[in-house]
Amino acid sequence: MPQAGIEPALPAPEAGALSPELLGRTERLYPAYPHNSPGWIGGMSLLSDLTQRFGDAFAAVGVDRSAGLVVPSQRPELAQYQCNGALGAAKRIGRNPRDLAQEVIDALDDRSMFDQLDIAGPGFINITVTDDFLAGYAEAMEHDHRLGLAEPDPRHKVIVDYGGPNMSKSMHVGHLRASIIGESLKRLLRLSGHAVDGDIHMGDWGMPIGQLIIELERRQPDLPYFDADFTGPYPEESPVTLDDLSEMYPIVVERCKNDPEEAERARRATFDLQNGRPGYLALWRHYRDVSVAEQKKDFEALGVEFDLWRGESTVHERLATLVDRLMNDDGLARESDGAIVVDVERPDDKKEMPPLLLTRSDGSYLYSTTDLATLDQRVEEGYDLILYVVDARQGLHFEQVFRAARLSGIAPDTVGLEHIAFGTVNGPDGTPFKTREGGVLRLADLMKIVTDAARARLDEAEIAQDYPPEEREQIARQVGLAALKFGDLSNHRTSNYVFDLDRFTSFEGKTGPYLQYGAVRIKSILRRANEAGIEPGPIIAPTIEQERGLILRLLRFPEVIGRAVDVRAPNVLTEYAYEVATDFNRFYEACHILREEDPQRQASWLSLVDLTLGILTISLETLGIEVPERM
Repeated sequence: MPQAGIEPALPAPEAGALSPELLGRTERLYPAYPHNSPGWIGGMSLLSDLTQRFGDAFAAVGVDRSAGLVVPSQRPELAQYQCNGALGAAKRIGRNPRDLAQEVIDALDDRSMFDQLDIAGPGFINITVTDDFLAGYAEAMEHDHRLGLAEPDPRHKVIVDYGGPNMSKSMHVGHLRASIIGESLKRLLRLSGHAVDGDIHMGDWGMPIGQLIIELERRQPDLPYFDADFTGPYPEESPVTLDDLSEMYPIVVERCKNDPEEAERARRATFDLQNGRPGYLALWRHYRDVSVAEQKKDFEALGVEFDLWRGESTVHERLATLVDRLMNDDGLARESDGAIVVDVERPDDKKEMPPLLLTRSDGSYLYSTTDLATLDQRVEEGYDLILYVVDARQGLHFEQVFRAARLSGIAPDTVGLEHIAFGTVNGPDGTPFKTREGGVLRLADLMKIVTDAARARLDEAEIAQDYPPEEREQIARQVGLAALKFGDLSNHRTSNYVFDLDRFTSFEGKTGPYLQYGAVRIKSILRRANEAGIEPGPIIAPTIEQERGLILRLLRFPEVIGRAVDVRAPNVLTEYAYEVATDFNRFYEACHILREEDPQRQASWLSLVDLTLGILTISLETLGIEVPERM
């Protein structure tokens, strides 16, 4: 078994399953939030309760209640929480901040919940609540099916645009971050109560399709798709596989780059496709069908699920109308050297902002056109917030599209538009991650690499040695995925990071496998208690510092989810999950649950174990990480 980073006193997981009463946390919670709506603020959050109380106290002494914000203490050795609002409020009204802080303390309606209230420095209020009060909140959270998150309030509708592979290409490592970050943000938003749809928004209508059409015609010119006089029906079976398309694409791209005549042929094929040429549309359907079939397999292996499998082609019938509206009705678009553009530059721009290009001089559309039309469609469908999880290098494009959408009224100010930018996955040399041969690593090959590495780690740690081969292979896949996803999401999304397989697959330190193993070992405690007939009971006031520390950590769950959603950053949740696991290990080392002689305290500790498992499991699942039943 792994030793470093996991408390050696913790018993090894055993075979068997927990009862639904002990392990049903995820099943109880997850059905409660998909496709519901927002609002984590409220619920059973201790911090929101404290903020409400101090806000009332500030209001009682004639100060704006916003000064009552309570946050976790930056000096936990001095207090659990702190309120810093008196300093700023006193400056605004010309008062002594320490005097104001004392007036606020005196104005609190009920001080029985506080163990200590001190004024520090220039007016900071240090806050420590009683152990009975902490226990009451933990007990309420343990019995709440949403673990302290407020019930959904159906008002807002969100769409997350992520994944976004181009049709006719095999998925590769370059699609990894968009898929992992987008999936976790979708789950975070749902967990917090929003009605959320995930849309793959496949690139399936632009120049790459025209290039593949002319390349197939070059190779198989006798196919009926290229005969303008052919009236059908066209063959039902595709003339190409996704592997064929992936092989063809770089060849034709290179040819178009070096041969102006080939580039013109590709532009003309794209124009004819977008204007409904039957043979090209039939061929396009084949390209799309084989692409979607293979890409669905890759996404399924990655644990990524989409509600909408739309692409740029979804809005092709809207394009001409949209361009005409912007050109003639709104007067925003103009002709420029035969092309049609929208000027989006502002007088206060500090750098050049090129116009948004809607059509080329030959009349063909670009992905900027389809993006604007897709945004128009999403607003019509009632989405209040539209998130685009796309590489940071596309920042200029989204700024242009968003500006055009605002100028034209396509997206009113009441609709949120956000580019959720992210950095790159790099190899040890600091450049974008590639194969040893210098090529782009296919996603399927990457999945095999991480699964093989996870299997080797299981062998090295002598984990699951006697399990059936099928179960052991499933655990290896789950551990490999946990390594891959946590390794990515533990970095802030805007940062580049180095793909370090050895570190990511370790059962020690801040890694996905470490957290999985910790959760499985917590299940073992509950299993052993169940077998011994020990039942969880009401959570009582903590008497041990490690016990108190774990409760304080668990009670922060609603704020952590809220913060991760607010800043659109899953790494907030990865950090919290690691802290929960670390605090639990400290608690377990100090509190010998199964050997405790006081039955009331033993039952209380067991409920705390169950609450920890619930929060840790739902945190990991929100990150797209499964917890095996045993390891």
